[in-house]
Amino acid sequence: MTPEEELISVRKQKLARLRELGVDPYPHVFKRTHAVKQILDGFDGLKETSVRTAGRILSIRVMGKSVFAHIQDGSAKIQIYVKKDELGEKNWEIWNLLDLGDFIGIEGKPFVTKTGERSLHAASFVVLAKAIRPMPVVKEKEGVVFEGLSDKEIRYRKRHLDLMASPEVREVFVKRARITAAVRRFLDGKGFVEVETPALQTLYGGASARPFVTHLNALDMKMYLRISDELYLKRLIVGGYDRVYEIAKDFRNEGMDRNHNPEFTLLEFYWTYADYHEGMDMVETLIRTVAQEALGGLSFRCGEQTIDLARPFERVTIAELGKRHLGADFLGMERAGLEALCRAKGFPVEPKATVGQLLDTIVAKGIEPHLVQPTFMMDYPVEMSPLAKRHRGGNPRLVERFELFIAGAERANAFTELNDPLDQRERFRMQAAFREAGDEEAQPLDEDFLEAIEQGMPPTAGVGIGVDRLVMLLTGQPSIRDVLLFPIMKPLA
Repeated sequence: MTPEEELISVRKQKLARLRELGVDPYPHVFKRTHAVKQILDGFDGLKETSVRTAGRILSIRVMGKSVFAHIQDGSAKIQIYVKKDELGEKNWEIWNLLDLGDFIGIEGKPFVTKTGERSLHAASFVVLAKAIRPMPVVKEKEGVVFEGLSDKEIRYRKRHLDLMASPEVREVFVKRARITAAVRRFLDGKGFVEVETPALQTLYGGASARPFVTHLNALDMKMYLRISDELYLKRLIVGGYDRVYEIAKDFRNEGMDRNHNPEFTLLEFYWTYADYHEGMDMVETLIRTVAQEALGGLSFRCGEQTIDLARPFERVTIAELGKRHLGADFLGMERAGLEALCRAKGFPVEPKATVGQLLDTIVAKGIEPHLVQPTFMMDYPVEMSPLAKRHRGGNPRLVERFELFIAGAERANAFTELNDPLDQRERFRMQAAFREAGDEEAQPLDEDFLEAIEQGMPPTAGVGIGVDRLVMLLTGQPSIRDVLLFPIMKPLA
């Protein structure tokens, strides 16, 4: 029997003894008068008041016939004090059957210990849930105390233990909820309508990525998990909506790293009679508004860098950034020149890489890491942007697209949307050629979407913002796994 199995066996024996004593170790309900934080916040006014609160036991220190312990609920942690003489023999035995991780309800009065700690003197308690499994890391010094988890692999795989142990981790996900709520308030206030589009699609599109494939038994047909909401949201623009948005789970069957998880949350919003310049204005205002609400300010640390959202976001073309950081006008190069530039800079080159893939590599490796302060990178090559409108400046190789970069990572991607159905059909054909050349992420031709925009789609601006990356930025987290409650992990051997 392993040490953990021995501890589980002991706890099960305690559970049986509780039942022998007539204790229900899993009662249906406990009526609290106060959450722990409410007791701490209103402490001075509650000193002579009997309160009822509850939480998980995080520490136990036995001092003869009295015990100090800490309990924690979803709001805060508080010390409790119990005495054998006040509980009586039976309740004292019940107390001694408790372990770290158990949930208890407490009734008592707030007081301050000799060491100055705000505490709760328990007149009575009730068992609310007996934990069978022991908490993973325990220190036995001046009592028994749960210390938490240091192994990140365990933290990601056993998020319930991570949240149990680390208030700061719980706070990250509270902030995530606040950020998402702030985004909704912003867009609702601008007259956008929140909508829902299919996660299961008969044909994927709207981004360059490999999809997850599944099978619909009821109709005996192949289906895909969406890689983007874009093409359905544009159908709604065709149908008569002026401003729509969706915050949804998307799925891309691709690599995993600190910025990528196969399942992620994407915000996309579209509004008519606007272009990518107005898109930049909207994104800049949205980011500032959400940061102010979530952080209470516009300057914050992100890793080793201090990000300043108060100053105007720089707006610069991809061509100018290429000259600035690579010393090359790579947009005018053909495939051979792009490949030579990659090799000269030490960038990886796949043998069958398309022009679009080479351009993406050059931008990702040679430009993006330099974009620390908020920067809109504008005017992309058409090969990288099959759904964006051609640039009004007259260069046929460019489209009206921007991406926002902060702290070296993409935070938003946007177009003046392509609404010419004939041009769109040619772009899809170009993507088909890329696919024939070996680009598995090239977008398929979507006849249903083409039919929709052939009905007429007005001038439209569209924006996509990775919610996970926005949360990473605003909470200072280094990895997307730190802002996903349950990230995908490689199975243990």
